[in-house]
Parts: sequence; C-alpha cells; structure tokens
Amino acid sequence: MQYRNQRLYECLQNVGTRGKIILVIKMKLSERRNNRLEKYDYSQTGAYFITICVKDRKNILSKIVGAGVPDCPRICLLYHGEIADRYIKQLDSFYSYLSVDKYVIMPDHIHLIISVKRGQSRTPAPTNENNKNSDISKFVSTFKRFCNKEYLENIWQRSYYDHIIRNQQDYNEIWEYIENNPEKWAMTKTEKIFSKNT
Repeated sequence: MQYRNQRLYECLQNVGTRGKIILVIKMKLSERRNNRLEKYDYSQTGAYFITICVKDRKNILSKIVGAGVPDCPRICLLYHGEIADRYIKQLDSFYSYLSVDKYVIMPDHIHLIISVKRGQSRTPAPTNENNKNSDISKFVSTFKRFCNKEYLENIWQRSYYDHIIRNQQDYNEIWEYIENNPEKWAMTKTEKIFSKNT
C-alpha cells in the first residue's frame, strides 16, 4: 500500500487496524484545504460573494413556494431562516465599513454580496496570512455565533465559500445569480419530480 506522505506511513506502522482508521480520519481532517486565497487581505476595499451552508445541507432555512408557476417562485423563511435574516440585517447596520449589498436565504445555504469600504483616512487592518481576522471572516463568524446562540445548536457547515468580485461585470453576474437562485432551485426540484414520474 502506498501512502501520500512519509509521516502517515510511519504512524501506520505502529498502530493496529482500528487505530489506523482513526488516525487516517484525524489526519484527513487536519489536512483540510484552506478555502481562502493565500496572502489576500480580505479587509481591503472590495466586494465579495459569500456562501454559507447548513451542516449536512439540511433544508431548514427556507422553502421555495410557487414552484411550477412561471415567474412565481418565492422564498418563505422558516424558523432558522427568520433568525438568519434578522442577524444579516443587524450586522449590516453594525459594521460601518461593511455592507450587505444583496443576499438570498435558500433552503440549505445563504448567498451574500458583501462590500468592504475602507476610508483612506483609516489605518487598514493588518494583513493576516491565514485571514482568520479579516473583516469578512469576522462578519461570518459573528453571524454564525449569534444565530447558533439563538438556535441553541450549531447548524452551520464549517467555514464558508468566498469569491473575490473582480470587476463590475463580475458583480452584475453574481447579483443576477443571487436574484435568480430561487427560480433555479424551483426549476431543479420540478425537473427532479417530473423525471421520477416518467
């Protein structure tokens, strides 16, 4: 059997079968790939497309109603989604240098466009190589923590997905993607129902 790295191979030589399975799982978890762009300062002025997912992709935030009716699908927030909606709005007004330009709360995830607007007179936040202290990370972390406190459980998947919006065209395309996401969700669900019945 070949192993990707020598350290793993050496550890497995001294462990029984059950221990090998546990060790491999622990090493895979500790070797998770960082989602952030390396050495990029997520506190600098710019726009970011953020996706926050529910753990195990459970449909607990909202439901899409009106599926099958053209131009009708809309979002109906569920208990968890109403709380998430409230905290997105509160945090948007709390951070003077951040603004949530657009967001949608889907059944199992949330899409946001967040703009960071740093004034020239302010000292920029220090660059952190692992980006844990960036403005975007602080926003997402605070959002998840406030929601979880009210939910009395952690419903969120670890970390979040981000895309640095590079120009106006990119911004407009993402805006449109967020705008049309409920309709796409409804169409996908409708197609799955029809394909099962045929």
